Amino acid sequence: MRAGNGVRGEPPPPRAPWRRGSPADLAILLAGVAIAVAAITPIVVHWLTNPPDQRMVDLEVYRDGGAAILRGAPLYEVLTQPPQLLPFTYPPFAAVLAVPFTLLPWRAAQGLWTFLMYAALAIIVCYAFRDLIRRAGRWTPVAVGALVGAGAWIWPAYDQMRFGQVGFFLMALCLADCATRSARWPRGMLVGLAIAIKLVPGVFLIYFLITGRWEALRNAVLTAAAATLGAFALLPSDSADYWFGALLEGGERTGSITGTTNQALNGMIARIIPEGPVRSLVWLVLLLAVAYAGFKLARRTTLAADDLAAAGPFRTRNPRNLHNPRNPHGPRNPHGPFRRFNGTDLLPAADPAAGPAAYSLLLGGIAITGLLSVLLSPVGWMHHLVWMVAVLGALIGDGRDARRCLITVAVWIYFLFPLPWYGAAMSGTNHRLITRFFGRIVQDAFGLAAVAMIVLLGVWLVDRLVADKDQPDPSRSEPPVGTLAP
Repeated sequence: MRAGNGVRGEPPPPRAPWRRGSPADLAILLAGVAIAVAAITPIVVHWLTNPPDQRMVDLEVYRDGGAAILRGAPLYEVLTQPPQLLPFTYPPFAAVLAVPFTLLPWRAAQGLWTFLMYAALAIIVCYAFRDLIRRAGRWTPVAVGALVGAGAWIWPAYDQMRFGQVGFFLMALCLADCATRSARWPRGMLVGLAIAIKLVPGVFLIYFLITGRWEALRNAVLTAAAATLGAFALLPSDSADYWFGALLEGGERTGSITGTTNQALNGMIARIIPEGPVRSLVWLVLLLAVAYAGFKLARRTTLAADDLAAAGPFRTRNPRNLHNPRNPHGPRNPHGPFRRFNGTDLLPAADPAAGPAAYSLLLGGIAITGLLSVLLSPVGWMHHLVWMVAVLGALIGDGRDARRCLITVAVWIYFLFPLPWYGAAMSGTNHRLITRFFGRIVQDAFGLAAVAMIVLLGVWLVDRLVADKDQPDPSRSEPPVGTLAP
């Protein structure tokens, strides 16, 4: 097939990359930074000028945890200053990492944390929109800056700044581990670190398992165990308090399960069914159903990506080199769908030579797993749904499919607004019954959208990129090679 012929799954043609060194390229780099800064500055100013007890309250939790370690106080008995009075709810390893921020003045800690959060968002954007960014050529910094600004304004990312959360960091670790073409670290190690910081990324252990990424699974488990045992050796009493006490308290420490900001399945059910055995049973049944369907779609999407890569420039005569998703019981490489290259794991689906379709599907499987980490948790706050950035990247791909672009823009606009809070306002007893009914639905707007995105990625996107990959797409045009022209 000819390059640039508009066929789904066709690798993008080569184009001039962004180069460092020339004055023009330096100016482009500065322009990209300026665009990102201009976009996020209103967000930062808005939240950092809030009253002290209403800004970056989660960063305060981390700092108080680090301070408790330094003064030898019981980590899980510490509360932040009134009126929040928030407890430390994370594994002890997270408190150890927070110690350096304890040594900084509060304003300096906020400034550094803000910089690191948006640096992590930039990393996320580079992974999520890789193929779209590649089309920008020497204008890559401008494209990255614009996408960072667009990503920062969706409500989950907006809330990350409000609370000073770790969501960007955890997502960047998981994306880098699962979507890097050739990892210079033991693949799975970054996911293991994320799990040691917060348990929610543990869903990626299931992702590694169901997609045949055996070595990554082993490395993730070993890394999480090493970090946890290291924290246990350093803080034995606090570690025992967490693993045998605070962790089992669940919602009593993390916040109200029925609160609007809880967009997990548990929160959606809790807002309509009173507490009791019936609610627990309904949640368990729905949890198992969504987990089964969700992980099945994550596997389907990821193995479709591996299959596209194996059928393209990475086809091989040796069936042990690549896992064949059409024969899941056949021989497998102990490294899963990886190949060894210069001592590193090469992930063919993440290689640009495999084409944007393979990478979009790989990213889609990762995004589905990230969304499941929110839906399946007892509490999944709105700001945990930063995984929507990866959803947007998987949907838009390289930007050549008009229909996918329209859907991406629609999803982005949907998440620009705090719809669940609008629903909460409609659910008050002062409204009519019909208004309260629709208010309850709108109150779950982000959680329901997460479920819809799992289906969209796992069914529609796979069918569009794989089932009809040999048929020309009439919604596409034939853009000039190496440009972003429509």
